[in-house]
Amino acid sequence: MSKPTHRAERVSAPEGSVAFEADVLVIGGGPAGTWAAVSAAERGARVVLADKGFCGTSGATAAAGTGIWYVDPDPALREAAMANREKMGGYLQDRRWMARVLDSTYQHSNRLADWGYPYPVDDRGRSQRNSLQGPEYMRLMRKRTKQAGVTILDHSPALELLVDDDGAVAGASGVRRQKQDRWTVRAKAVVIATGGCAFLSKTLGSNVLTGDGYLMAAEVGAEFSSMEFSNPYAISPAFGSVTKTLFYGWASFTYDDGSVVPGAASKGGRSAIARALLEGPVYARLDKADDEVRRHMRVSQPNFFLPFFFDRTGIDPFSDRFPVTLRLEGTVRGTGGLRIVDDSCATSVPGLYAAGDAAARELICGGFTGGGSHNAAWAMSSGAWAGQGAADYATQVGSAAGRKLSSAGTLAFRSRPRRAFAPAALTRVVQAEVFPYELNYFREASRLQGALGRLDAAWRDVSEADAAGASDIVQAREAAAMLATARWMYRSALARQESRGMHRRDDFPDQDSRQRHYVTTGGLDEIWTSARPHADASYAEAAE
Repeated sequence: MSKPTHRAERVSAPEGSVAFEADVLVIGGGPAGTWAAVSAAERGARVVLADKGFCGTSGATAAAGTGIWYVDPDPALREAAMANREKMGGYLQDRRWMARVLDSTYQHSNRLADWGYPYPVDDRGRSQRNSLQGPEYMRLMRKRTKQAGVTILDHSPALELLVDDDGAVAGASGVRRQKQDRWTVRAKAVVIATGGCAFLSKTLGSNVLTGDGYLMAAEVGAEFSSMEFSNPYAISPAFGSVTKTLFYGWASFTYDDGSVVPGAASKGGRSAIARALLEGPVYARLDKADDEVRRHMRVSQPNFFLPFFFDRTGIDPFSDRFPVTLRLEGTVRGTGGLRIVDDSCATSVPGLYAAGDAAARELICGGFTGGGSHNAAWAMSSGAWAGQGAADYATQVGSAAGRKLSSAGTLAFRSRPRRAFAPAALTRVVQAEVFPYELNYFREASRLQGALGRLDAAWRDVSEADAAGASDIVQAREAAAMLATARWMYRSALARQESRGMHRRDDFPDQDSRQRHYVTTGGLDEIWTSARPHADASYAEAAE
């Protein structure tokens, strides 16, 4: 990597705040955000990256090991890789985008090796590049981001976007938690890489993933797509936060009395676990794993075992039963997010780009995905494309001097005669509507409408609330973002009157070939939805 020629400029700002001028602002410091920042800097852009946590350690990837959709450039292998998940995704994928991601992931995974990522080798000495250990991966990405000349603002959650008089996005502002002050970045383009929304469900690494980027983007008019595909639940110990669902492929599932839960399985049988949990506790035991598999588990995913070997539990997951639950992972392992409108990962708003879990993954995943694999490849690829696209857009904008900017923030920013809403109470209201399996996992019109009625009422209530104070503003925006996300999810779920991908309707249990389209949504006070044609309907029809 060549040394940076210039960096973002720190400029004068009112007391109690800092300000920067840049070409590109990246919001989010996970894999998508760091790839976006590095790629924009390599295009010659002055880049600032603002992370809600500490870039390189926060987010879902940094706390985990993840597979990655890495396939050698052999036509037969690529064809098999694309065909493998199409039925599962409801034939909503786009073959052109799948091929683009496979090419990009191959290229960028090889760059990681050149940068020194310690890929393991097989018995024949070949580098195995289809998985990544999160801590090592993100440590390396932080290093490369700094080497690229990017200015990193750690512990600096973004709160609202800035727009110019033409409605183009031109920066953002937020708070620096450790400095207890505010930051503002005037930028010619912004990349939203804030991850998905897991609704504070206690999944490992996901407590920073509350849909913040969604809310900020919606406030400037951005559109969303495939938000109905947002109800994956991952198996977890009832007393832990680790959701390594793969390991439960070697598990037996039983009721409290020790009898087997019929049909329960990690793959293809999670709905049986959900229905059983509606009646009472469910237990797992990894008794189908032999000694070799057990050794591999401990080496590949050591954090899976940490909760089990505390002195207070004394549980051996291979020989002892332990209680499990299903934790909602929302759009983190769903496929919905900001709608991508072109190959540069631009959104429907000028100057705004999206990458990773903040962007809809429908183009390569259709209506189903999971942890890692396609999501990890998408983060890497869309991050690079969004960074390059934002940098190219910045060169077209020209000088930012003289642009009159205004703040786009709404909820928790507007002065009202009523007292400010309580973020913790609002979070509980949202969780009560999205966590229950009978509402979100097993969907049905009357239950969805009831939940939406309560969520819409909560939105009207907080819309009339006063601005949040400095000590509550981050939590208030998180709660508002989760509320908005839940409403887009359920409006989209009502619009898709069939079962496709991870979206299940008890009242429409079958897949309907007439609904092979995408559901687009948006709005804040009033949520709208519309159907958008599939990009390659002729192929999908033949495949289905």
